[in-house]
Amino acid sequence: MHKGKKLMASVSAFTMLLTGCGVETAVIPNQEQITISLSWWGNDARTEYTLDAVEKFEELHPDIKVNCSYSEWTGYESRSQVQMFSDTEADVMQINFGWLSQYSEDGTGYYDIESVSDYIDLSNFPDEMLEYGRKNGILNAIPIAMNAETIYINKTIYDNYGLDIPKTWEDVFEAAKKMKPDGVYPIAGVNKSIWLYTIAYAEQMTGKEFLNEDGSMNFDAKELQIMLEFYDRMVDEGVIPSVEYYSQTNINNGTYAGDIAWVSDAVNHLGTAQENGYEIVVADYPTTDGAKPGDGWYAKPATMYAISKNTEHPNEAAILLDFLLNSKEMAVLQGVEKGVPLSKSAQQTLIDEGMLEGLQYDASLCMDSAPLGHMNPFVENSDLIDAFIAACNLVVYDKATAEDAAKELYTSIINSDF
Repeated sequence: MHKGKKLMASVSAFTMLLTGCGVETAVIPNQEQITISLSWWGNDARTEYTLDAVEKFEELHPDIKVNCSYSEWTGYESRSQVQMFSDTEADVMQINFGWLSQYSEDGTGYYDIESVSDYIDLSNFPDEMLEYGRKNGILNAIPIAMNAETIYINKTIYDNYGLDIPKTWEDVFEAAKKMKPDGVYPIAGVNKSIWLYTIAYAEQMTGKEFLNEDGSMNFDAKELQIMLEFYDRMVDEGVIPSVEYYSQTNINNGTYAGDIAWVSDAVNHLGTAQENGYEIVVADYPTTDGAKPGDGWYAKPATMYAISKNTEHPNEAAILLDFLLNSKEMAVLQGVEKGVPLSKSAQQTLIDEGMLEGLQYDASLCMDSAPLGHMNPFVENSDLIDAFIAACNLVVYDKATAEDAAKELYTSIINSDF
């Protein structure tokens, strides 16, 4: 029996014994308090509501104390990696989807959540969503919401130039012809966003998927060349700034008329622009002739929760995990900040509270309406993305032809440990 349950049973027996002896008021000994830890990354808003949620959890479970650690994404993975290697990670951890392949290839890198299913309601999650958290058949993590790179457009700026919201790849090049003289870019994005944007373009142009089903490379040097040439053209014609010059401030001041960002980052990236009076809308995934909206684009879990394989208190960790995923209290505090929650009970809470609205909700609807593929963690490998951007810069700065840079990139990918 769980230690806490044993203690409660003994307390109940003690109370009954005293009552049987005619004692009206019993002094019940204090229940032992167990301490567990929780870690996550995110902006100040996420930290604030998560701390509020932990406070509510501790009120509901006075026998469990939660120590919190949190930071921005920068440094979170490297710090967590050190902690996992030294067996000092938090009992409950927010993890990235790609970590399952990096740190738990055989399924033993995190705790088997199904072994504590008495404490967490897994029936709230469709089986196909739980599959994202399985490695080697073991449920290592549970996705909080789904995520995809999405196109956000500053409709106010597009309207000022007499332009419609872009629907095709060529629409942004037409927009650049009008915006470039004023130093305005039709869209922009960080390196990973532009990387995935060019993959989608190349997949639609070639009819080939970037990866095979087993995760191996399906593109050859010719397909990579299409990606490099597309990036070079976007920079040259003023569609995007080079990724090394990307600045989120330029979204807020109108220098960028669009942004490519995750569903979960919609408010973080574009909320200030909205506060500045700009109307921000979610655009359809761009297409070309013969392609369907969403072709070449991929969805993945926004973030996931896992339990440390080294936890000394798996039951209490599972109780906290259930609260974070399924409780009304957490659902109201979190809203759709991480995307529309996958938990049925959390979704119902947001429906009842009238909270399924806003930019991130609109982005979630766009993602759900398109037949997006399932993202393979390999495409998010940071070394791979860095190699791609380096190859792009060889072309942009006339250090190599697109053909030669693509051949070099292809060789480095197939001969590397990416």
